[in-house]
Amino acid sequence: MSDLAKVIRHSARGMITLRGDLTSSPLKKAVKAATGYTVPKAGHIAGDDTKGVIWMSPDELLVMVPYGEVEATLAALDKTLLGKHYLAVDVSDARAVFTVEGAQAHEVLARVCPVDLHADSFAVGAFRRTRMAQVAAAIWRHEAGFDVICFRSVGDYAEGLLRNAAAAAPTGALG
Repeated sequence: MSDLAKVIRHSARGMITLRGDLTSSPLKKAVKAATGYTVPKAGHIAGDDTKGVIWMSPDELLVMVPYGEVEATLAALDKTLLGKHYLAVDVSDARAVFTVEGAQAHEVLARVCPVDLHADSFAVGAFRRTRMAQVAAAIWRHEAGFDVICFRSVGDYAEGLLRNAAAAAPTGALG
């Protein structure tokens, strides 16, 4: 029997937590300059495989850049936002990142997350903070499937959850 979906654990990705007034022009300008993307609406992500911006809360974004560009991006954010009320912190090494892809990727995540991830409810570009079994996780949908972020300290546990869910036999409407 083949797996329902493919689970990929990624090497380190550059991630910066950026907190501040998401409606302010200087912050919007800084985000656009750093990533090429505008601040996304609530519950969404704007980006591609290398750079992006994730809406985390009304005053928080997760800025995604290549790992080697984090220091330069932080310096650029500091320069653009000098004198403004904000916080920018490198959280790259604190996170583990996975991709779950394939036709049944939503079924795999549904086994471990209390969220409706069907395309009718959770479209490409949608983002959600939730739980994956007993750990905090952030999930977003892209064309090939989903990306999942959790704390690196529980990364091995999260990987095991995802691989077990992907390897199990189909259930429900799929079974």
